[in-house]
Amino acid sequence: MKGLLVGLGVLLLAGAIGFGFWFYSKQKAVIHIKGMIGSEKSSFLENDRVKAILKKKYSIVVDYVRAGSIEMVSDEVKPGIDFLWPSSQVALEIFKLKQGTKVVRSENIFNSPLVIYSWDIVVNALVKTGIVRKEMSSYYIVDMPGLLAMIREGKKWSDIGLPQLYGKITVTTTDPTKSNSGNMFAGLVANILKGGDVVVESDLPQVLPEVKEFFARQGFMQNTSGVLFEQFLKTGVGQYPLMGGYESQIIEFSRMHQDFWPKVKKQIISLYPVPTVWSEHPLIILNKQASVLIEALKDEEIQKIAWEQHGFRTGLMGVQNDPKILLVDGIPVSVTKIVPMPRASVMEKIIEALEDKK
Repeated sequence: MKGLLVGLGVLLLAGAIGFGFWFYSKQKAVIHIKGMIGSEKSSFLENDRVKAILKKKYSIVVDYVRAGSIEMVSDEVKPGIDFLWPSSQVALEIFKLKQGTKVVRSENIFNSPLVIYSWDIVVNALVKTGIVRKEMSSYYIVDMPGLLAMIREGKKWSDIGLPQLYGKITVTTTDPTKSNSGNMFAGLVANILKGGDVVVESDLPQVLPEVKEFFARQGFMQNTSGVLFEQFLKTGVGQYPLMGGYESQIIEFSRMHQDFWPKVKKQIISLYPVPTVWSEHPLIILNKQASVLIEALKDEEIQKIAWEQHGFRTGLMGVQNDPKILLVDGIPVSVTKIVPMPRASVMEKIIEALEDKK
C-alpha cells in the first residue's frame, strides 16, 4: 500500500512538473512581428529597455524595415509584413483609399509637431527681419507667408545679412512623394498659401504651381527624415540653413549623444511654424496576431521612454509631457497653433502633381 502511494505521488509530481513546463512555455511563447516603419522610429525600437519590455511583458519581438511613410502606404504590401507604422494620419488614410480591406486595426501611438531646424546665426538674422520671434525660451516662425515670399522672390541669404551663406533662401525637406515630413511640409505650404486655411480640392489650381516651385528649388531630396537630419547635423549651416523635420529628432539626438550635445546645444535651434501641423504615428495592423503590439506600445513605461529618450509626445495630442526633464532648451509644454492637414484625397493630388516633373 505504501509503495502504491509513493508511486502515485511520483506520478502526480511528474504531472505537476510537466504541466508547469507546458504552462510556462505557453506563457513565454514569443511571437515575432515584422513591419515597415518610418525611419525616425528606428532608434526607439532599438532601445534596449523598449525591447526588454516588449519581450518580457508582452512576449513580442519586433522586426522591421525602414521606408518612407508615403512609399510604404502607396506600394503593394509585401508578403510577411504584419504592420505598417508611418508618420501621419494622412498616410493611414491614403492606405485606406488604396488598400483599405487589408487594415485589421489602426491606432495612433505618438505625436510630434513639424518644426524647422536651424542654426543660431540664421535664427538671429530671421529675428531681425521679423520672420521669427522668441517667446519665453521657444522660437516661432510668426510670419510663414513672409518666409515663403522670400523663397518665391528668390531672396539670397546675403539679403538678410548672412553673406557667409551661399545661394538663395530655402527650406530643405525630404521628398514629399516618398517621405512623410516632406509630405506634411507640402500640406503646410499649401495651407499657408491659402491664407492659413485647410486646402480643399477646388483650391489646388491656385496653390499647386507655387507648391511645385517651392520643392523644385530644392534639387535632390532625401527619401527619409532620419537620413536628412543626419546630413543636417554632419554638414552644418552651409549646406542646410533651414531644414524641415520632427520635434522628436533633436530630443532623441540630445539623449543619444550626451557627451557631444553640450557643445552644439546653443547652435541648433528648433523653430515652430505658426501654424504648424501634427505628425501622428498611427500603427496599422495587417495581421490579427500583431494586434497585441498596439497595447504593448501604449504601455505606461514604454510611453515614458518614448518622450524622455526619443521625444515623441504621448497622451492626448501630446500635451501631458514635461519639457523640463529634457536636455533641449526651447521645447514648449504644448503646441497649440495647429492647422489640420488637407484630406488624403487632396494630398494624393498634390503628390501626383509633385511627381510630375513638367
